[in-house]
Amino acid sequence: MTFTNLLYQLEAETGILTITINRPDKLNALNAATIEEIRAAAQQALDDPAVRGIILTGSGEKSFVAGADIAELTQLDEISARRAAERGQEAFCLLEESSKPVIAAVNGFALGGGCELAMACHMRVAAENARFGQPEVNLGLIPGYGGTQRLTQLIGKGKAIELLLTADMVKADEALRLGLVNHVVPQAELLSFTKQLLIRILTKAPLALGLCLDCVNAYYDKDRHGYQAEANAFARCFTSEDFREGTSAFLEKRPAVFSGK
Repeated sequence: MTFTNLLYQLEAETGILTITINRPDKLNALNAATIEEIRAAAQQALDDPAVRGIILTGSGEKSFVAGADIAELTQLDEISARRAAERGQEAFCLLEESSKPVIAAVNGFALGGGCELAMACHMRVAAENARFGQPEVNLGLIPGYGGTQRLTQLIGKGKAIELLLTADMVKADEALRLGLVNHVVPQAELLSFTKQLLIRILTKAPLALGLCLDCVNAYYDKDRHGYQAEANAFARCFTSEDFREGTSAFLEKRPAVFSGK
């Protein structure tokens, strides 16, 4: 698929796909077309066996995603707004529920929909100039793409409510302290650090990586029992070639070569 608002770059050697939100004149703000492209890119990545892991970032050094396209929002009514929220949630859930690790490289402002997009990724690495926030109440709105849910999951109810109600922005070092991001690095090192983190993860058994992600997500799914999901996934590992390879490599004191089967 050809993308208008995204850059989709797969590095064949590592299997790392970099998806870049590319609307620099709008500080990479999300409009409906961009959200649809994120959904399509995520689905394409999940379906492509050559893709082993994903880095999601924004173009330029000022903004990861500065928010939603406000002019577009003003054209919505109650019915179309609900559908827009549902489409955004569907797109972001594809990233969250991916069996392939997804890391956000947050290179500047991650506000509103941008903060929601970053939180949908499995991990977040922030540049020192990154800023996070859910400022929707300033517009008479609330987050619509999962922000009230994921922010609470990541930093706890009390602090999440504070940030949602005050619309305060959080600097990168404070986001690290709160648990909103995993690492903070200089802007110039952001993509290289994120890539090296992902490369280290991709040396592990692919099937086990995907099952870990699924079990963590099960904890937050009211329709699933997390402990049972873990027990089932643990048992599933014992039928895999990766388990046999991993245990053999350990006993033989050699590096494992995993097949993802």
